[in-house]
Amino acid sequence: MTLRPIRRALLSVSDKTGLIEFARGLQKHGAVLLSTGGTAKALRDAGLAVTDVSEVTGFPEIMDGRVKTLHPKIHGGFLALRDKADHAEAMTKHGIEGIDLLVSNLYPFEATVAKGADFDETIENIDIGGPAMIRAASKNHDWVTVVVDPEDYEIVLQEMGANKGATTLALRRKLAQIAYARTAAYDAAVSNWFAGELAKSGDKAPPRRRAIAGSLKQSLRYGENPHQDAAFYVTGEKRFGVSTAEQLQGKELSYNNINDTDAAYELVAEFAPGASAACAIIKHANPCGVALAGNLAEAYRKALACDPVSAFGGVLAFNRTLDGETAEEISKLFTEVIIAPDADADARRILSSRRNLRLLIAGGLPDPASSGWTMKTVAGGFLMQTRDAAHVGRADLKIVTKRQPTEKEIEDMLFAFTVGKHVKSNTIVYANGLQTAGIGAGQMSRVDSARIAAIKAREAAEAAGWPEPLTKGSSAASDAFFPFPDGLLAVAKAGATAVIQPGGSIRDDEVIKAADDAGLAMALTGIRHFRH
Repeated sequence: MTLRPIRRALLSVSDKTGLIEFARGLQKHGAVLLSTGGTAKALRDAGLAVTDVSEVTGFPEIMDGRVKTLHPKIHGGFLALRDKADHAEAMTKHGIEGIDLLVSNLYPFEATVAKGADFDETIENIDIGGPAMIRAASKNHDWVTVVVDPEDYEIVLQEMGANKGATTLALRRKLAQIAYARTAAYDAAVSNWFAGELAKSGDKAPPRRRAIAGSLKQSLRYGENPHQDAAFYVTGEKRFGVSTAEQLQGKELSYNNINDTDAAYELVAEFAPGASAACAIIKHANPCGVALAGNLAEAYRKALACDPVSAFGGVLAFNRTLDGETAEEISKLFTEVIIAPDADADARRILSSRRNLRLLIAGGLPDPASSGWTMKTVAGGFLMQTRDAAHVGRADLKIVTKRQPTEKEIEDMLFAFTVGKHVKSNTIVYANGLQTAGIGAGQMSRVDSARIAAIKAREAAEAAGWPEPLTKGSSAASDAFFPFPDGLLAVAKAGATAVIQPGGSIRDDEVIKAADDAGLAMALTGIRHFRH
């Protein structure tokens, strides 16, 4: 355990959370404080003795503060190996004193971008001196302690208290890793902002290098399976969902909970809350029931009717504030997670008795029209694409059959096609009365997806005591074209009277003829919704 005393500390921060208390703690242990600009003023205003960096360098801050810490007396103070003779000689010769602690959390670049600042303001919030100091201090962590997060102030003071004003090598190494991750994330944010600006100007070429960074939100007990390690990181994307949600109650979220909750909330956000209440029930990242209605309770009941067996232990998502009536309905079935923009007092009270149930309040709905970027890892790399933000409306439908669809069939087709966008391919979704009647997900054959969805519908009807499944008189959606008429015929056999699909198969004419022969109405969208 190599102890290094903190005698001189340089503090230069934008986020001043906890700064004064930390600085007082440093001075209590005898540390001399160096600082710059607004940080120095805040320290002096709090009655703390502080030396301006310009007094150390003998050089004033210039160019609107762009140049202040980029000086040998600062970087030499961080980088010097104090026990190396030629380093010690250079320090003496050039009047360089060692700096034992750096506290820096950089200009607020990410916050500047998030508030929609213009190009020039954003550029001015790219920190130069801060990352340079952090990297220098971190490289020399054998001698220097570096802190980039206010949450680490207390642990530094604790170590100093336990070691007569010194820190341990173990802590310095841990803090150095955190510091390098912070500068990497910072540079990633700058790089990705530049890429976005280039795209806005018409340069659509993928960046030669793409940097991805995240901040730890939650350590997870395990991943998809107990033998896998896992953690949840957030990227800083301003998108309502599981990353923004406040957990009001329940056990810690698992890896699978987070994945399923994200899938559920992205799906339910497709439906504007002002138009209809929406409920989605998810199992293993696939919906087992989705419905629209005049209120959440009715939407939940209709979604549950699609596949009440699979809904057991599922994840529920709603597009409106969760209310007491809906909470009462939910309480009748074991549910893992509920996510909604908010929950009223009655809903919170009712669900509080279900102590293991996770209740998440996201604060808003993600914008389904906002593309953003999604990522998937592959061996040795990752794939990136914009989010599937395509939306099909009535004006996008091309009716290719002799029979025109009814108003009800059009509504159900559009609803089913939207749901299908969130189901693993190959996908067939039956809808009847703006509720899913059957969902076939993730099969290698589209025919099998159609058959499985119909089987699920029959089982649901038997369980409910209905005379026939909801697929009778339904509209069916396919996420991609029918390569042969067999998939379409399977849909017709299940009782669907209308079909929506992208089209584009070399056998489209055969499929259209099969639809005409079966008396179906069929619409082509020109939009495919593969989801893997």
